Amino acid sequence: MSKKIKNKASAQNEFKVPSKKQSIIETEPVKNKAHSLSHNKKKLHKKDFKYSIKASIHGITPRMINRNALTVVEKLQRQGYEAYVVGGCLRDLLLGKKPKDFDVATNARPEQIQEIFQRQCRLVGRRFRLAHIMFGREIIEVATFRANHAESHNEKHAKQSEEGMLLRDNVYGTLEQDAERRDFSVNALYYNPQDNTLKDFFNGIEDLKNGKLRLIGDPVTRYQEDPVRMLRSIRFMAKLEMFLDKPSEMPIKELAHLLKNIPPARLFEESLKLLQAGYGVKTYRLLRQYGLFEQLFPLLSKYFTEYEDSMAEKMILRSLTSTDERVVDKLPLNPAFLFAAFFWYPLREQVEVLKNEGGLNNHDAYALASNDVLELLCNSLAVPRRHTTVIRDIWSLQLQFLKRTQKSVQRAMEHTKFRAGFDLLAMRAEIEGGETVDLATWWHEYQFSNDTQRQNLMNALPNQPKRKYHRRKHSGSSKKAIHE
Repeated sequence: MSKKIKNKASAQNEFKVPSKKQSIIETEPVKNKAHSLSHNKKKLHKKDFKYSIKASIHGITPRMINRNALTVVEKLQRQGYEAYVVGGCLRDLLLGKKPKDFDVATNARPEQIQEIFQRQCRLVGRRFRLAHIMFGREIIEVATFRANHAESHNEKHAKQSEEGMLLRDNVYGTLEQDAERRDFSVNALYYNPQDNTLKDFFNGIEDLKNGKLRLIGDPVTRYQEDPVRMLRSIRFMAKLEMFLDKPSEMPIKELAHLLKNIPPARLFEESLKLLQAGYGVKTYRLLRQYGLFEQLFPLLSKYFTEYEDSMAEKMILRSLTSTDERVVDKLPLNPAFLFAAFFWYPLREQVEVLKNEGGLNNHDAYALASNDVLELLCNSLAVPRRHTTVIRDIWSLQLQFLKRTQKSVQRAMEHTKFRAGFDLLAMRAEIEGGETVDLATWWHEYQFSNDTQRQNLMNALPNQPKRKYHRRKHSGSSKKAIHE
């Protein structure tokens, strides 16, 4: 998909790739070319020299850059180091979007960065060592230039798994080598505010113009190094409305299983970036298309149908649509609600198994089924306890909504997660119809009624005789249905 880039310097606000005569103010061979780039020529752009382009041609000025990021760059440069604003923030500015974060890249080592910024700096990460420069609540992330790994490097700095995944990536290099280590051409952009120039080593600006997302280097190798790059591909396609070029697209389905090697905590964070950024429905369809959704949520794959018409699939789409709408309306989001909705129908199935095979009552079946489903969810995504607690509350409220006595209704209304619980009930009503619609309608009316109206709603209910539950002893839950 072709995409125009915001260009304040153009009268027609249209992106134009500058000719060499217009835009290249500095063209020079890469220093130490034989050492840094010749070993990996296939990964390089055909024109293996670097461009330094006037940023003003593309409407970029220092005023558009975060003030704290400029401060970090200037301070590093004053100390004699190379430093640039880098990556996604430049991509977004070129697309006319507002960047969320501004990152910096430098040839200063993490310890040297810490020495310069002292208490303002915090070093983080083991796999990929970074410096966080603190400006109150704002953090500017600073990365040292990376280089390709060599077999002779010590494992303290570089380490790969048997499948090619980078377990440690702290081999430092030059600016050119760092560009080669970036994931996509559109992210391998460097901005120097001192002379207002952009460095574009892999024709990223041209790719932005064409709406093309292209991995730098051999796609199979890059996905093996970090399988999360497959998820980033999907995220950028959905967010930026770009297409993935064929070489980058082809290996994804075959390599999707590599996501199982990623720590569940990291996959949880990636899932939030994918599903809670305002384009969740589009992202979901792309994840399904490339066989990645089932790697994140293996428990849900058994509910997939050809026409996406199972109740579980309808719930996924309905909850993601709601999430996208909340992002547009700038309303708060809670991952717990999204996961409670995603896994409601797997929970219901497990409840029925426990009731039928284990002879459990509804209350006990829900409690044990919740344990089973959340255990399997956390095996793939390490959902923090603060979220699993809320998920349980939302599920528990679905059971409480069925019992409409004066006391139980009051307890439900006073529950801190009542609104989230009711929202799930309303979505269920859209999908299930029938009695669930009647139940959701009753609770909707009750919420917005005065005391007299509420009493009338209670009086209109059919008699609800107290049900006596005979709890049976059980040795544990049955996970038969949930694993089938």
